[in-house]
Amino acid sequence: MVGAAEGPRIAVAVVTMGNRPAEVDALLESVAKQDVPPARIVIVGNGCPLPEFAARLSLPGEVTPIELDENLGCPGGRNAALARLREFGDVDVVVELDDDGLLVDADVLRRVRDLFAADDRLGVVGFRIADERGETQPRHVPRVGSADPMRGGYVTGFLGGGHALRSAMLDEIGDWPAEFFFAHEETDLAWRAADAGWRILYAPELLLQHPKTSPARHAIYYRVNARNRVWLARRRLPLPLIPVHLGVWVLLTLARNRSLGGLRAWFGGFAEGVREPAGERRPMRWRTVWRLTRLGRPPVI
Repeated sequence: MVGAAEGPRIAVAVVTMGNRPAEVDALLESVAKQDVPPARIVIVGNGCPLPEFAARLSLPGEVTPIELDENLGCPGGRNAALARLREFGDVDVVVELDDDGLLVDADVLRRVRDLFAADDRLGVVGFRIADERGETQPRHVPRVGSADPMRGGYVTGFLGGGHALRSAMLDEIGDWPAEFFFAHEETDLAWRAADAGWRILYAPELLLQHPKTSPARHAIYYRVNARNRVWLARRRLPLPLIPVHLGVWVLLTLARNRSLGGLRAWFGGFAEGVREPAGERRPMRWRTVWRLTRLGRPPVI
């Protein structure tokens, strides 16, 4: 196990639905090749039994399998991993990776450790996601517009596919919003982190190789995307910004979506977000709005 004197202790968490055993094996092999081994590794079967991954035999650190009786969605599955790691009480940073991702370089965990060791107020580090040809989709760059995926720095959000979270930050702001199930849970967490004064760093040198995909591949995408967008605004934005934020996204959806079925599902989800309880309301402070704006993404876009 990596000692505290050597820097923050790192855990790796992977959530899977059991339908990608070969990909999870490859991911775990890439974790096993890291030049700084994780102190712990947690694998969550999200509503499924976990197969015997061959790569587990060569993994450093303690491997903890968790099998959930039901699929709790991306944030719920991650929360299960965080809860178990919190019980152990010996992890400072949690690296969460998509089950079909791959750590190409062997120094990723060492770089993560060094970044957190150098900045006590660093709460989140976002990885660069690129396909096997090295291409990063525009939606995977945490900046507005067609930003250069190789330009790192402080940002307002991070990618769910590959990132690292400081445990002390989570203890302060809380874990993932499990009720979101899928979509916008990263923004909810990022806004809470920023409002509590934690920094979010996009580090493109930390590469997670990931197949090129579209979020619309999920049958529930349009509905939960809209529902969670409304919930996000209701939970985290000052009252005057809620209609602005939602109005911008209605216009963007109408401009981008040419599918009548998709639009019908989206507006159905929007209505659900207005109608159903959004959960706790803890709006960000106006100085956080200004901070996010200075970083290039005001919370109305």
